[in-house]
Amino acid sequence: MIITLSNIPIFKQQALQWAKKFKVYCVFDSNNYIDKYSEFDFLLGADSVSRLEIYNNTLNAFEKLKNYKLNKKWLLGGLGYDLKNEIENLTSQNKDALNFPDLFFFEPKHLLILKGNTLTITSNIAEYIYQQIIGIAPQKNIFTFNGQLKSTFTNAQYISTFNKILAHINRGDIYISNFCIEFFAENVNINPVWAFEALNKISPAPFANYFKWDDKYIISASPERFLAKRGNKIIAQPIKGTAKRNTDLATDNQLKNDLKNDAKEQQENVMIVDLLRNDLTKSAKASTVNVEELFGIYSFAQVHQMISTVACQAKPELDAVDIIKNTFPMGSMTGAPKLKAMEIIEQYETTKRGIYSGAVGYFAPNGDFDFNVIIRTMLYNASNKYLSFEVGSAITTNANAQKEYEECLLKAEGILRVLGGS
Repeated sequence: MIITLSNIPIFKQQALQWAKKFKVYCVFDSNNYIDKYSEFDFLLGADSVSRLEIYNNTLNAFEKLKNYKLNKKWLLGGLGYDLKNEIENLTSQNKDALNFPDLFFFEPKHLLILKGNTLTITSNIAEYIYQQIIGIAPQKNIFTFNGQLKSTFTNAQYISTFNKILAHINRGDIYISNFCIEFFAENVNINPVWAFEALNKISPAPFANYFKWDDKYIISASPERFLAKRGNKIIAQPIKGTAKRNTDLATDNQLKNDLKNDAKEQQENVMIVDLLRNDLTKSAKASTVNVEELFGIYSFAQVHQMISTVACQAKPELDAVDIIKNTFPMGSMTGAPKLKAMEIIEQYETTKRGIYSGAVGYFAPNGDFDFNVIIRTMLYNASNKYLSFEVGSAITTNANAQKEYEECLLKAEGILRVLGGS
């Protein structure tokens, strides 16, 4: 069923409200950020024909996904950061109060895809669904949060840990680390849909994502693409390099220009670009890995970001799941060399990352896929009433501990505003 919409913002809100009755559903919203690899503006998948979930499994999770994917049309789901333990000889021993699956996918019973003002509904009851959605009265939802936000690291504790990681760098164990800290609230009741609407308004992002998986929720304003496949082409777009926005246009442009020419930020970015080039060679036809854009500067609501694009032609014999596994997790969230960086992260972080810094996305019927990196994201377990978000920054020899801590807070700004400036 194909429909031309006249009021897209209202329809998106109505669709979110309609889908919340299902145990499983998800939304991907590009918020009108379009690049040459964009396939749609908005996608909503609801209810499940079938589903796959794997908890605390370090053996054959990717193989199980590969088998599950066979003969499916669309698959929507997520990959937790701790799947690294299957790829490498690693463990995850830190606390986990969210209890997301390590891997979760579903085949949607109802699929809505919006491109421009053209809506396509794929369902056995498409007309009924459309009438249900447009019959929902538009609401002015005001999200409120009454919890007490805490952090796993004070400023002083962050600086102390920063210096320990820097010692690893100075010894030559690694040359860049992405170290993350958690903010959390316990015993809180929130309306996840309203939280997503608020975050999506304050921090509209090209890879925004809302996911309900039973009692667990992903409320994401991710600006980062992990990995996409378009035809035979694989694309990775790592973010490394951050600058604060300013309301004064001239000052904002100067901050943007300063980021573009910042030698430290360029150094961080190129380290991860080199890591991604290496990761992609595992899936690439010989001599096809290339950097399409280096040090591109892109502006979002709270920050300017330095984003590079690395691409290659895929080996035809590889399954899409193999391509993802060969690159997972995103190098921008680990550091380099990747294996040693992940070992050190586990040693100094105090929270199991779970779905944070993992990826959420889709497999399409034509063999393409697109996955974001789960950052700038609230995670919520409605059963134990635990709300969490993590932020991180890169540590290199040229990094300043206090500035990196302030960068973490800058990346949390959108979420903090949603939570009332807590």
